[in-house]
Amino acid sequence: MLLFLGSIGFQEILVIAIIVLLLFGGKKIPELMKGLGKGVKSFKEGMNGIDESSEKTAEKNDSDKQ
Repeated sequence: MLLFLGSIGFQEILVIAIIVLLLFGGKKIPELMKGLGKGVKSFKEGMNGIDESSEKTAEKNDSDKQ
């Protein structure tokens, strides 16, 4: 993924931004970014929940062995 990002220059980013602006319009972009932010936050909370539940399971298994 980092290799892909390294090959994108300023001109390519500018063209992509202009296309997004034309497709969605200036008013929709903040709404899209807000939704994207909520999705990322929800994903991170879900990952933290998985980590916490796996830690609790590991602790329970360790205490059962003793």
